[in-house]
Amino acid sequence: MTNKHFLRGLALIGLTTAALAQAQIRIETSGVGANQIPIAIAGFADEAIAPQQVTAIIKADLARSGYFKIIDTGNVMSETTAINYGEWKARGADALVVGSVQKLADGRFDVRYKLLDTVKTAQLSALALAAQPQSTRVTAHRIADDIYEKLVGNRGAFSTRIAYVTKAGKEYRLEVADADGEGTQVALRSNEPIISPAWSPDGTKVAYVSFEAKKPVVYVQDLVTRQRIVVANYKGSNSAPSWSPDGSKLAVALSRDGLTQSYVINADGSGLRRLTHTAGIDTEPQFSADGQSIYFTSDRSGGPQIYKMSANGGDAQRVTFNGSYNISPRVAPDGKSLAFISRREGRFQLFVLDLASGQEQRLSDTAKDESPSFSANGKYIMYATESGRRGALAVVSIDGRVKYRLTTQAGDIREPTWGPFMK
Repeated sequence: MTNKHFLRGLALIGLTTAALAQAQIRIETSGVGANQIPIAIAGFADEAIAPQQVTAIIKADLARSGYFKIIDTGNVMSETTAINYGEWKARGADALVVGSVQKLADGRFDVRYKLLDTVKTAQLSALALAAQPQSTRVTAHRIADDIYEKLVGNRGAFSTRIAYVTKAGKEYRLEVADADGEGTQVALRSNEPIISPAWSPDGTKVAYVSFEAKKPVVYVQDLVTRQRIVVANYKGSNSAPSWSPDGSKLAVALSRDGLTQSYVINADGSGLRRLTHTAGIDTEPQFSADGQSIYFTSDRSGGPQIYKMSANGGDAQRVTFNGSYNISPRVAPDGKSLAFISRREGRFQLFVLDLASGQEQRLSDTAKDESPSFSANGKYIMYATESGRRGALAVVSIDGRVKYRLTTQAGDIREPTWGPFMK
């Protein structure tokens, strides 16, 4: 691909995209081993009355994280069961999870749980959550989040959501699902491509690019009301929306004045302001975690590289120096690292760059990676890749030790974006 046409390549990557019906998760872990926390999760008392088996979801979440070794208990234990800590310690468990499910008079389910430390013979946490029948999965994810936070020390992201684009036949769909790929909902159907979805910071909206007008146009859609507005529909290409941390603005790439340049626009489509003024292509603008800077891809040095500039415009500093082709910058929630896609030896692979030290690490071993997106807690990166000539979503921890994939039985799935913590 020539430098002149790299933007076109970016826009067309992953346009053959598919349905996440019957999502299957394959978990590959490496390098964790002795670092895993052995945890026993007992069956919650009376959980069979709930639409979803709470303990199965908790176990799957914790196992997928790579931080836990799940010890099968074979027991049903409620939060009121008397605990023999020595017995569980002897079985190799450092922690024990117990709980129950009860149906309330109003039709909701009361889910209660306790997290117990078998070493210190103490209770670490307890929750009582009332959930609508359709929210049983979310409740289980929230319990897994609490366990993760209490034992690992970082906030869990199991109850966050993801958005992505699928293609079934000639139909493109923007879909939203739980972080584990379950609970899929369709936000938009179209016979034309949909690309570049991006979550709003409050998790209520998604910006994306749709080709339904026979050209790329940027929309923002409310996921609750399903109402949407056109944010950018200027002459030429309108692409690559990215939210400011406060949700008031979007950074976009527009070709309205010739070659593609980076702009900022209010989330309602007003107040367009141009950021870059070069004779090259400046695209894929992304706000920094504090909103003070913009990272973007530019070919001003001869090939696509990642640069950083003030959110108000002005001079830009080059960020990536290894390799001749670096694109798709994504900033970690804490602002300390940058995920990006680099082409080296003909392979497009996911890298992460420590912004303070300049040290980089390759996180993937595939060859057609694209669209990286950090989890809300910054501990994992989701990206699109290929598996058996079909699109799949892959997740890797930022240290590269934990890897798993979200694959479909048929078709492709692309363009992932990982949602924020929900309030």
